[in-house]
Amino acid sequence: MKKTSTLFVCWLSVAVAFGQEVTPVVSQLPDSVAVSRDTTYWQRSFTGSLNLNQASFSNWAGGGVNSVAIGGIVDMRALYEKARWSWDNTANLQLGAVNQVGTFRKSADQLLINSVAGYALAKHIDLFGSATFSSFLAPGYEYNRLAAGQSPLKVSGFLSPGQLTFAWGIAYKPGDWLSIRLSPFAPRFTFLADQSVRYRIGADNIVIRDPQATTYGVVAGQSVRTEWAALQLQIALARKLGENVSVSAKYQLYANYATLDAIDHRFDFLLTARISRFISTNVGLTALFDKDFSNAWQVQQVLGIGLGYSVSTFRDKKK
Repeated sequence: MKKTSTLFVCWLSVAVAFGQEVTPVVSQLPDSVAVSRDTTYWQRSFTGSLNLNQASFSNWAGGGVNSVAIGGIVDMRALYEKARWSWDNTANLQLGAVNQVGTFRKSADQLLINSVAGYALAKHIDLFGSATFSSFLAPGYEYNRLAAGQSPLKVSGFLSPGQLTFAWGIAYKPGDWLSIRLSPFAPRFTFLADQSVRYRIGADNIVIRDPQATTYGVVAGQSVRTEWAALQLQIALARKLGENVSVSAKYQLYANYATLDAIDHRFDFLLTARISRFISTNVGLTALFDKDFSNAWQVQQVLGIGLGYSVSTFRDKKK
């Protein structure tokens, strides 16, 4: 766990450091001319929105519950291209909460970071290496599938679970907007930093706290599960559909060679439309199937309208 966590921190630090603007270098010699390194190899985009919804009732015959909901979405991308080399970094963060009758509950939560370095072998064909990290930003609780009188159970949190996947393979890239990557070797590490989230499903689908349960694929007494021999397929799309509309979508298939009857699937979709300079609407969808998490599809859907801001330095390229 310690070695793996150190490896992840190093990878994330390098990704952030190289993604920053390059500081101009000025010679201290007299009569010299300021020289700055060429940063035009970088293209960047940022989309962010903050949504707020509120409802209140007073002596309302139809009934209702006072509520306040707030949510935020951030979608970022930084792409470096020079000669045959490329480095594509994306990050998606979502977090939302709703307050009903003085009780806060999480309404959306996602952290997904992907970094891919590639070397072009031919037109549209790359060799690549990638790292993908996913987890949650805040603790999550089970409220419904509980025994009578039982208080909410904590079932997730940051790095509980968290997954870090490394992959090497070949990619097809018809343009900056689309990539299809196939990796015959893709080791994955599943973390469980908080042992208190361990639970099992009992009779009548009731969630029961169990320190000895295998949760998110991590067996009791351990904090990391390692899968070495696996295949991964990644499809990523990011494109502007119009002057004020952009879309990003990602699909990931993960198949452990030892358990091909339990292939994992993940689909992420985000559509953002700018209504005015600072007002935007967005639709987000995450669908996940992983038998280590649940025997059924997990779906998170977010729809909001509120304050929004987007900027992009991506250049239009002729096909």
